Amino acid sequence: MSAPESLLPPGSRLPKGLQGLNFVIRRRQTLQSLARRHGPAFTIRVPLFRDIVVIADPTLAKQLFTTSTDQVNNIRPNLGRLLGAGSLFSLEGTDHRRQRKLLTPPLHGKRIKRYESIVEEEFHREAQTWPIGRAFPTVEPMMRITLNVILRAVFGADGRELDTLREIIPPMVTVGSRLATLPDLPVSFGRFDPRRSFATHRATYDAIIDALITKARTDPGLDDRDDILALMLQSRYDDGTAMADTAIADELLTLLVAGHETTANSLAWTVERLGRHPAVLSRLVAEVDAGGSEYRMATILETQRSRPVIDLAGRHVVTDVLELGQYRIPKGHNIMVAISLLHDDSRQFDDPERFDPERFVGTPPSQAWIPFGGGTRRCIGAAFAHMEMDVVLRTLLRDFTIHITTEPPEAWHSRGVAFAPRRGGMVTLTRR
Repeated sequence: MSAPESLLPPGSRLPKGLQGLNFVIRRRQTLQSLARRHGPAFTIRVPLFRDIVVIADPTLAKQLFTTSTDQVNNIRPNLGRLLGAGSLFSLEGTDHRRQRKLLTPPLHGKRIKRYESIVEEEFHREAQTWPIGRAFPTVEPMMRITLNVILRAVFGADGRELDTLREIIPPMVTVGSRLATLPDLPVSFGRFDPRRSFATHRATYDAIIDALITKARTDPGLDDRDDILALMLQSRYDDGTAMADTAIADELLTLLVAGHETTANSLAWTVERLGRHPAVLSRLVAEVDAGGSEYRMATILETQRSRPVIDLAGRHVVTDVLELGQYRIPKGHNIMVAISLLHDDSRQFDDPERFDPERFVGTPPSQAWIPFGGGTRRCIGAAFAHMEMDVVLRTLLRDFTIHITTEPPEAWHSRGVAFAPRRGGMVTLTRR
């Protein structure tokens, strides 16, 4: 019996190499152009990811996100090739479900309330260095805040080891974000090879984490600690077994790398948006002074809609043929949900070019709002990220005045995996 025939969406007729080059160099513009020509589903050929079916339809996205892991896995290749075999990005099926179940409690519910004071402390520490009355970029300061927050949340106490991690994590993020979008080359470029730089930092990281795990295991007060490392050491799978040290190291690196860059970029975009929307800013300040939070959370949701830092979420077809809507996608293909296209679709969001937090006041996000992806691979740190953004924005608006600017909106800048404001989210502040 022959396998069912495939039926792919239409796509570009450009040579594969040129399609791939456009995708790497000008990804947003390429996707927008193809969507205008072919609609909310199209095919593109990219050397690293081979044949990709791109969808920008909420119904198809929901279908894909809820498809069984017997039919689709995580997109290939993914960040797991950099973060390690024990990372959630690498794990599939039962192993992924077991690991996610273990990692969920420290990052959700009442537990993350305990980290709010850490966020505020790190904001105040960083804000002491900010220039007053002079424009400065906010991406890097926000990076330092969110990295220090996740380091303290993961390890609890401070120390010499964390100082070293503060030094090596930023270059690991920068290099890793670029490597994630490039194919594995068969040749080495010696000391100029970014893979070598990443491997060197990874070796340093592994040595530090091994020492911290050993130290934590012998801590007589381990049972009373509430940092993420302690909780991981105490957690057990359903069969009573504990996480291996190598898996803990990979998962902690995943939290450190993926858990601060995206949040920092979202915060920089938020500041960039507020400096150009005085009515929104004025309402936020009044709400902060009154002790409220509803409009602030709506502003965070609107920033993530209008300026999503991650523009794609994908799956890899492992069944012979996957039926997705009217299409039949063969084994080996990647399917990417174009988050930015969905968020910019006027059929999903009225006047999508308008920055308008009011659209989320009293109205929960629809299924077309997916800055964290969806399904079993939805970002496990989404609640933690929202807590961080809320506390930073609240404290910023309480302590500083954001000056309105007449500068045009900042363009999108690709950092590899994530998008940031091209000029770094410039802002001018004075103390209140």
